[in-house]
Amino acid sequence: MNKSIAVLWRRLDMPGHDACRFAQSKQGWTLRGMAVFLEGKQVCQLRYEVLADPAFQTREAVVAGWVGDTVVDLQVCVIGHGMWTVNGVEQPQLAGCVDLDLGFTPATNFLPVRRLRLRIGEEAQAPAAYLAFPQLRFEVLPQSYKRISETKYEYQSPSAGYTGTLEFSPQGVIVSYPGLFSIEGLN
Repeated sequence: MNKSIAVLWRRLDMPGHDACRFAQSKQGWTLRGMAVFLEGKQVCQLRYEVLADPAFQTREAVVAGWVGDTVVDLQVCVIGHGMWTVNGVEQPQLAGCVDLDLGFTPATNFLPVRRLRLRIGEEAQAPAAYLAFPQLRFEVLPQSYKRISETKYEYQSPSAGYTGTLEFSPQGVIVSYPGLFSIEGLN
């Protein structure tokens, strides 16, 4: 993989875009992006930064911006082996989760796909610490990935009511997230 990749996605379920840069360093990975979109009648602008270790495990994240008149400022940390905090407050319901899933961007699907390194035909459960949107509440998101080709995965998230075939670039970046996102640029 190159040292960094820049991506632009278009939302399919509402007006909006998301731009993200994936950067690799000796410390691991940084996903830094901004999503701008319209949720109902609310204009939303959310900046995010997710830091992951070299094994693609989330270590910390920041989500900041606004949803309509509501200011968003979330500091997420993973302490030790799977204890999560949000703005310094422990989140025991997230204990044991490895991945962060930000409900407003496809960027965070990069981490479990790269971490799991599934072979074609293999399947894995990957419950995530999920930032539900528009509620802006963290909860456990049960989800599974099954690799069905070099670039495609069957993805299931029963509690979110979503099942679909996700397509990824060779670098592990979402190209197609049916009904939600499609890629407009990758370099």
